[in-house]
Amino acid sequence: MITLVVVGILALVLIFVAVTTYNGLVRKRGAVDNAWAQIDVQLKRRHDLIPNLVETVKGYASHERQTLEAVIAARQQAVSAQGPQDQAAAENILSGALKNLFALSEAYPDLKANQNFAALQDELASSENRIAYSRQYYNDAVLAYNNGIQTVPSNIVAGMTGFQQREYFQAPGEERGPVQVRF
Repeated sequence: MITLVVVGILALVLIFVAVTTYNGLVRKRGAVDNAWAQIDVQLKRRHDLIPNLVETVKGYASHERQTLEAVIAARQQAVSAQGPQDQAAAENILSGALKNLFALSEAYPDLKANQNFAALQDELASSENRIAYSRQYYNDAVLAYNNGIQTVPSNIVAGMTGFQQREYFQAPGEERGPVQVRF
């Protein structure tokens, strides 16, 4: 009789640990999904600013068609990207195209002095900061989640219930290296 009570208590403790562990993993997975949604919101905000910026530049530098088309194509690629790795690569291409667009303002003083262009440029810079923060938050959530599904005893629960590792939002290799300055 005592053995039966001990076995019953042990079973209840194991069930409690398994349920608590499962719920913790679900919360961590939800945090990763939420963090990705926040990146998506900030990227959409950035993508929505770009057509206005291109239209403003067109008025001053209409013969810079190749640069404007590159920005538009990069935006389309970024909008249609799926998953953290594809999204990161597409966003980096878009950032490069935007750098070329902003370099045009140096060649066109009237464009540089345009208040609409300056406001859009400031808004885009603000968006870039928000995106950087959202990426950091996402990667922190992925770290907590991935650690959660790899540590004992939650790795047992994760394996039995189908939790899978998530990808980090990383810049391509060439963007992670040291910056080289040449004069």
